[in-house]
Amino acid sequence: MPIFIYNSLTRKKEEFVPLKPRKVGMYVCGPTVYDVPHIGHARSAYIFDVIRRCLIYRGYAVRFVRNVTDVDDKIIDKAQKEFAGEDLNAAVSKVSKKYLELYHQDMKSLGIRDPDNEPRATEYVSPQKPLMQEFIALLVEKGRAYLSGGDVYFDVKKAAGYGKLSNQAIEKMESGARVAPGEKKNDSLDFALWKSAKPGEPSWESPWGPGRPGWHIECSVMSSDILGDEFDIHGGGVDLIFPHHENEVAQSEGAGKKFARYWMHHGLLTINGQKMAKSLGNFITIKDVLNKYPADVLKIFYLQAHYSSPVDFTWEKLDEAHKAWQRFEILFFRTAQARKIFISDSVKTADFIEKNKSNFIRAMDDNFNTPDALASLFELVSDTNKFMDRAEADADYAAVVNAAEKTIRELGGDVLGLTFESGHVECGISPEEVEAKISERTKAKQAKDYLMADKIRKELEALDIILEDTKNGTIWRRKL
Repeated sequence: MPIFIYNSLTRKKEEFVPLKPRKVGMYVCGPTVYDVPHIGHARSAYIFDVIRRCLIYRGYAVRFVRNVTDVDDKIIDKAQKEFAGEDLNAAVSKVSKKYLELYHQDMKSLGIRDPDNEPRATEYVSPQKPLMQEFIALLVEKGRAYLSGGDVYFDVKKAAGYGKLSNQAIEKMESGARVAPGEKKNDSLDFALWKSAKPGEPSWESPWGPGRPGWHIECSVMSSDILGDEFDIHGGGVDLIFPHHENEVAQSEGAGKKFARYWMHHGLLTINGQKMAKSLGNFITIKDVLNKYPADVLKIFYLQAHYSSPVDFTWEKLDEAHKAWQRFEILFFRTAQARKIFISDSVKTADFIEKNKSNFIRAMDDNFNTPDALASLFELVSDTNKFMDRAEADADYAAVVNAAEKTIRELGGDVLGLTFESGHVECGISPEEVEAKISERTKAKQAKDYLMADKIRKELEALDIILEDTKNGTIWRRKL
């Protein structure tokens, strides 16, 4: 079955056909490292991790690139505040290193895979690898960029089809564009490729004097260096379509590169209907969430909305996602108990397993429709529970249960990146002691000593152990 992707460039869903058979080059705009990562950053990283995982699951070899912007006005401002009085170059380096490490820690906590390449902007202006300066020089040589007072600007009027990604006419864009104080550009839409150095700020040598790159040039240079002048997928948030991605297209095509073929943009995250901002007191970090819930709960919250849709965060919605996630935990307790009765690794599929697996794959092949895929996964959980309730306990029973759990872990883990780890605190009783109590309770019931049986149940409940009597015996799980 083919995979279909909504292409922001053509504004339609298209069959995905990579440049090279079964190989995918994918570039995603990564963090600007000047502050603690928040749940909006987490959604972006997780969305593209799932897309990458799905492509791999469907048989593609994926080279996944996520850049780091480690020199920027915001980073410089943060360095001046956090390390006031220190050398600004050293302070900027400290800030970018500190917040990149925090970003990496949060990605690890979420179980998000590392990119295959993680280029940093400063690597591409260094004397050892001045590829940004060379790219800008090529644009100047081709007449697509001009020097003005030590800065270099891209001439938007020289870009054929400017506005095609954001679907805007130049006239409309000009009406809202302004020339900021200190800018020396010819037209309000022109954007900086190279900024001349300000006293004390980080700078690198160039044919136009010391300075640093503009934001937009970074991604064009890094993506083409690693993935080539034309590659398959470029991703980012919908807020990056204009001007960042529009400008990437213009400068890359201006340099004679075909650039990205499929553009994918995810919707933004709000908090209780408001944009997330520290000034509003609604800035929620990844650690804020992980201190209360397992990482899978946040992931399920994200999965319940299509990647292209906006999503509004509330703690109530996270509570609902937690309840949904507990369905996995409860089922896996049941399957673990079943394996204690039938010690077998054999697997035997069933119609209900194959039906839900097929529905899951079909949903993901259709522009990575995670809400429908997640619904299929939960339907498989429900069908497995129903099977365990009605089936007779025999060897085939155990094999089907094993197959169902294996499929859930495969689709949920390999594709959706769920870990199925609860992180719950162990209660003050061992599994062996629980089993002994259950055996004692079973004997009490056989002797029709129902008061004792009920007493044992309540004792276990006080220790957060939940019992469930089934036709195949009593199973137990820890309270979630």
